[in-house]
Formats: sequence, structure tokens, C-alpha cells
Amino acid sequence: MKKVLFALALICLSSSVLMAQDWAQFGKYSSANDTVKVKPVAIFMGDSITEGWYRTDPDFFTDNNFLGRGISGQTSSQMLVRFRRDVIDLHPKYVVILAGTNDIARNNGEIALENILGNIISMCELAKANKIKPILCSVLPCTQFTWRKEVTDAAEQIVALNKMLKEYAESSRITYVDYHSAMKNDEGGLPRSIARDGVHPNIDGFKIMEPLILGSL
Repeated sequence: MKKVLFALALICLSSSVLMAQDWAQFGKYSSANDTVKVKPVAIFMGDSITEGWYRTDPDFFTDNNFLGRGISGQTSSQMLVRFRRDVIDLHPKYVVILAGTNDIARNNGEIALENILGNIISMCELAKANKIKPILCSVLPCTQFTWRKEVTDAAEQIVALNKMLKEYAESSRITYVDYHSAMKNDEGGLPRSIARDGVHPNIDGFKIMEPLILGSL
């Protein structure tokens, strides 16, 4: 009987913990969002690549009146859930969407490329419905995720997803920024000189990306 009660207590505790979790991480930028006084030119929505971009080169954001809203580890599903709070409610002129890396890395389990595309399309549609111009970015090249080595076809999946993103952007008259072509090496990944772990750019990598974005606005 004691074992049964202990098991039930563990189940209840686990359920409480899950309910308390902020899955989409609304709290990450809650305070920052509340203090935004000037309408931003652009908000950068993304994962650790976007978050790292702001940390690595904050002057690029402040000098151009950009806001970074990247959260490490996030998939397109999580970005879509927090899109209203972290983008729409701040009324930017543009939203720069860089998503898909963590979906392909299966951070929230397996997801079909079509469903990744669907999440990104939904973000673009929400932006357009609120008079925000979406800028759709290619997924950065990668041959292997250091935290998910069982995914052995990352480079091929990224190429396939980027093809879908580009076709959608062209058909919907949305600006498409091709980081992939500008940054890939012969193996279809990021050179170690611009991304030590093969996933996250360093300052030299971001300096390749920045003029591409500025030229799209």
C-alpha cells in the first residue's frame, strides 16, 4: 500500500511540475517586452543562433533598432506559440524568422518537414495579418548536431527544408534570405572557422549574415 501511495505521489508531483513549466518560455522576454518604448524596426525570432547573435554582436541590434527574441533549444512549434507576445504585441516593421534547426535535431521529437514549414508559414501569416513584413531565412548549414548525433542526415534535411521555404517565400512574395549558400562548406556544413561546433556561428559567421539581412530590409 505504501508503495502504491508513493507511486501516486510521484505521478502527482510530475504532473504539477509539467503544468508549472513554461513550455514556450513566455517568461524569457516578459520583462524586456514590457519595457519596450520605441517601436522596433525588426524583431529577430529564432533559437540559440539568434540568441547568440545578440550576445555576440549587440551593437548590430542596438545600432539598427533591432530586438533579439531568440531562445536556445526552441523549435518552430514553440516560436509559433510565443509569436504574439514576442513579436506582434511589439509592433515591429519587420520580423526576421530563422527557425528549423532544432526541429531537424528532434528537440521536441520527430517532426515532418511539411509540419516545420507549416509552423513557419503560420508565423508569416500572423505577421502579415498584423501589418508586419516577414523576412524568411534559410536554415544554416549543418552536418551534425553535437547533442543529437543519431541524426545522420541533417545536411540533406536542411537542404530539403530550405527548398520548401524558398518556394513558399517566392510564391507568397516574401523576402527570402539565403544564409545557407553564403556559409556552407564542401560538406554542406558550417566551416569551423565561423562555427566552432558546426552549428552556432561566431562573430565572423554573424558578420556574413548581417549584410544579407540589412540588404533585405
